Amino acid sequence: MDRTPVDPTSDRPVVKQVADRIRTQIQDGVFQPGQVLPGEHHMTEWFGVSRASVREALTILRGEGLVETIPRVGTRVRAERAKATVPIAAGVQVTARMPSEAERREYALPLGVPVMVLTHPDGTMQVLPADRFAVVAGDEV
Repeated sequence: MDRTPVDPTSDRPVVKQVADRIRTQIQDGVFQPGQVLPGEHHMTEWFGVSRASVREALTILRGEGLVETIPRVGTRVRAERAKATVPIAAGVQVTARMPSEAERREYALPLGVPVMVLTHPDGTMQVLPADRFAVVAGDEV
């Protein structure tokens, strides 16, 4: 693991440097899917940054779908799931948004994972976790 401090004089913000380092280590296999990352305290020492910077870097990585934070466990590398394909008919509107707290619980979504909302011409809505489904033009759902 690259434990060298980030460069505070760099044009690249410290938070992004930390996110870059962790992302690279995930992509290089230093951290495996399902593996819990070192705690924030360790990362602050290794990278020479504040806890707030580490947390913000982890938020970036959650938004990218690379990690998930589980209360009382920590932040771990997300396992890549195969996405189910959902065909949508003409007239179906697809939007993305962050889930409500109830939706996060219902779908067991980690922080940072959005949902897709399919609004059908008759006004009915279907909510799908964006990390598990891909929509494609096709037949009626």
